[in-house]
Order: sequence, then C-alpha cells, then structure tokens
Amino acid sequence: MIKYPNQSKKVPTAPIVKKRNLKKANLGTDFETKINNSNQYYLNKGIASIYKKPTPIQIVRVDYPARNKARIVEAYYRTPSTTDYNGIYRGYHIDFEAKCCHNTSFSFAHIFTHQIEHLMTIDRLGGIAFLIIEFPIHKEVYLLPAKKLYAKYEQSLKGGKKSISYKEFQEEAYLITEKINPAIDYLKIVDLLIEKKQNEDC
Repeated sequence: MIKYPNQSKKVPTAPIVKKRNLKKANLGTDFETKINNSNQYYLNKGIASIYKKPTPIQIVRVDYPARNKARIVEAYYRTPSTTDYNGIYRGYHIDFEAKCCHNTSFSFAHIFTHQIEHLMTIDRLGGIAFLIIEFPIHKEVYLLPAKKLYAKYEQSLKGGKKSISYKEFQEEAYLITEKINPAIDYLKIVDLLIEKKQNEDC
C-alpha cells in the first residue's frame, strides 16, 4: 500500500473504482512504453534528454516471507508527484503529463490540481509544458499545450464542464502521428510550440 501525503485534491473528486479493468490498464502501460521508447530514441540520437520522473517514497513496513523475498507492504510518497516527464530539448526545459483516456472525454478527475499548476509554472518560466493524451478507441494521440489545459480547467472551476471532449482535442490540440521509430514523435509538435514562444517573445 502506498499513501499520499496531504495535497491538493483532484477537482472534482474521482469516483471510486472497485474493479480494475486489466485490458484498459494494459493499454495505458503500452502507451507509457511507447513514450519511454521514443525518449530513448531521442537520447540515442542526441536529440533530447527526457525521462520519466520517479517519485521518492518512504518505506514504512517490509514483509520478509523468506530471506531473498523481501516485499514492501506499506509506504508513503514523501512529496506529491508533479508530472510524468521532464528533460531538455533545444535548450528548453520540457515538462509534460501523459494520460490514456478510454472515454469520449477527459475528466479533470484524472489529473491533480497541483499538476496543472505545475505545468503552468513551467510555461510562465519559459519552458515548454503540455499534456499528451491517447484515445485508444480512436487510435489517436494529441498534445494539448499547458495554457489551453489551464484555461479549460479554470472554466470548470467557474461552473463549466468538468472534462475536455474528444472533439475539443481534435479542434484545439495537436495530433501526433504515430510511426515506427519513434512511435510517439511529440518533439515535432514541440518544435511548433518553441517557434510560437519565440515569436511571442519578439
């Protein structure tokens, strides 16, 4: 069991899931593997250095059923996690959260408030921050810049929709074309975001 410390809660509160859908869980794992492999490709080619961030934990209790079979049975996250990935590309700090959405819309219940705020902080400080989301039912992957994510989140706090529809991603996000290597070539979209940021700074 791993427990979180006190932190900003999701808005709205996520529903309790009693039974895990293993097929959906595997799809999420497959998506993460594609991103990890893409990052490894970028690193091997000397293009970028971007990694999945580990979350430090405080181990509380360990079970020793046998000398060589130690098992962590209780632990706590030392600090609230921020986002999934960060690194450097073209001199810019890159920071993003990756999600796999199995519905026709992405609910804000599936992302923490402090994660959205973290992405906006990176954006304000000159970095490139965004959400990458996969819709397995449509076999499509989109990149939504932090500013657009934050704007929709603020609308939800003011009584607006508590989710972002697939149609909105089609209209306002960038479609990432999947290929063999790298599978999720998101840096092509990041190039567009960097160009846009440079034009804004002029």
